[in-house]
Amino acid sequence: MNLNNLENLEQEMKALGFSEKLITLMQERMRSNVPDFKLYDSLPAAKGRLDLTLHFKQSAKSDYYYLGRYDAAMNNDKPLAEGQKYMVITPAAQEGAKKPFKAFENVSEAISHFRKMEAHAELAVGKDPSAKVMLANMENGKVNYVSKEFKQTYYAQSLPQTFWLDQGKGFTAEQAVNLMEGRSVFRDDLLSREGIPYKAWMQLDNEKPRDRQNNLTFRQYGDPSYGFDVQKVLDAYQIKELEDPAKREKLEVAIKNGNKPMVTVVKDGQVAKVFIEAAVRYGKLNFYAENGKPEKREEFLKEASRERTLSVSNNMQRGVSAGQELSR
Repeated sequence: MNLNNLENLEQEMKALGFSEKLITLMQERMRSNVPDFKLYDSLPAAKGRLDLTLHFKQSAKSDYYYLGRYDAAMNNDKPLAEGQKYMVITPAAQEGAKKPFKAFENVSEAISHFRKMEAHAELAVGKDPSAKVMLANMENGKVNYVSKEFKQTYYAQSLPQTFWLDQGKGFTAEQAVNLMEGRSVFRDDLLSREGIPYKAWMQLDNEKPRDRQNNLTFRQYGDPSYGFDVQKVLDAYQIKELEDPAKREKLEVAIKNGNKPMVTVVKDGQVAKVFIEAAVRYGKLNFYAENGKPEKREEFLKEASRERTLSVSNNMQRGVSAGQELSR
């Protein structure tokens, strides 16, 4: 194992936000000197989990390994208990033999493998087949049972997305969760086809068909050309955290990573907590109550910003009225 290669990959993994447990597993796989291997992780999301599959490949010309991409798939399953795994169990080849099974770290891959079975198979969860809980079963390639608690996870459409990496540069694990949940992420390390560096807000485009690799394409909002300045947008609202420089900086970083941070505002004369997210496409912030219900952003605008908003709204209304008069 090349120690320089190991050190570089460790730094890349940390920068991308992958766990120490995953880094340790990478070290073990590299020592085994297999040509390529996969690692699995699962991160919490607003409505379930994001399954990650990291792809490592060894160079054909040296002993160097590369992390070129990771796949992400959203599901609404709960995290596994310590020591448990998903298993696809097939019947024993002969009576009395131990049941052969294949183990999986995340539910997306387990379901995908189970659905490819053409005879008898069982999808279960547990530490091993002797201590399993059956989730689904099939006979002659036809599913005849899915447990009540697992139905929503099993039948939900888990659409994947591949995130490509270049020497450790790319979307972090945290950013991947937020992109998959529909939010925008800021990147300041992008390169054009001509090799020219640029900055942009990136968002997965779910309004267009998926490409040949079954991935969503990206919408890009160039910085500063598109005009979304997170500092100016925040300054339009009465948010308590903006009064503290340290809290303000932390808030800006969270929004740029696509997060949905909680902030303090005044609503109906009372101090309240709300979640905010960047609506880059429309040059605004979205506000949500603690229960997830959308709030009217106008309630939290500073007085000067509110007056500008009302002025624009009135001008638009006058334009509509004038158009109606001309059409009569």
